[in-house]
Amino acid sequence: MWFRNLQLFRLTDAWNLTGEVLAEKLTRKAFQGCGASDRVARGWVPPRGIEGEPVFAQQGQQLIALGIEQKLLPPAVVRQYAQARTAEIEAAQGYRPGRKQLREIFEQIEQELLPRAFVKRSLTYVWIDPVHRLLVVDAASSARADEVIEQLKLALGELPLTLLKTRLTPATALTRWLAAGDAPGSFSIDRDCELRAATEERAAVRYVRHGLDSDEIRAHIAAGKTATRLALTWNDRISFVLTEQLQIKRLAFLDLLKEEAERQAEGSDDLFAADFVLMSGELALLVAELIEALGGEGE
Repeated sequence: MWFRNLQLFRLTDAWNLTGEVLAEKLTRKAFQGCGASDRVARGWVPPRGIEGEPVFAQQGQQLIALGIEQKLLPPAVVRQYAQARTAEIEAAQGYRPGRKQLREIFEQIEQELLPRAFVKRSLTYVWIDPVHRLLVVDAASSARADEVIEQLKLALGELPLTLLKTRLTPATALTRWLAAGDAPGSFSIDRDCELRAATEERAAVRYVRHGLDSDEIRAHIAAGKTATRLALTWNDRISFVLTEQLQIKRLAFLDLLKEEAERQAEGSDDLFAADFVLMSGELALLVAELIEALGGEGE
């Protein structure tokens, strides 16, 4: 359940849903698997797999999950069957089918193959923090986060939400930190980064498991490159990569933090709850300090 990526959104003052109301609305858009002719199905599922619990709530924090089921039908397979069907029709009618008929054949083959297609299932968690007015999607890409947000809007009717922004752009801040060889507050620089030029070619250089406090790095910055991603550690408890879009990726909770969650769960069979409470508490502090390090929240 530990999040691996953070797409950050700010809940506006118009957000006033209680856990009960949120659960009721999500239940109306509960997950239903793909039908025979469906390519994809989306819906809300119980985040810890307990039937009738669309919202998992602990200490004022909420966790929900979007289930996605997608049928895998490679175009090459459809094309193979369509070519065989086209050959049969050509032999029967004496001439090759036209463009419109070929398109109809392709679509017909797709519909015939869909019931036999392999199914891929995925789960995307959403953490809602009404206390700090945060909504966080555990998604590696903005496209997946947008998909989740769209489904949440469909379930709720409206979603008072904005993308979290800071006064200082992440690219500017990361570049300054690299040039100085140090990060502010409880943050420390790790060993991965990407520097990119602002020229039309967007030339880039990447460092992996490499010391970043060097003249070589500073020379790239002096030549006009800016940092588009940088590996950081917060408070010796969480490591991550911060991108120029204010996305947090490759989130890793260090052993000390996970051991603390296990100690909190001792005497209880609900490790999931202990993990969620500790994770949400730590991430709320991390996000708050990150916003401060980036000059505060922007318009």
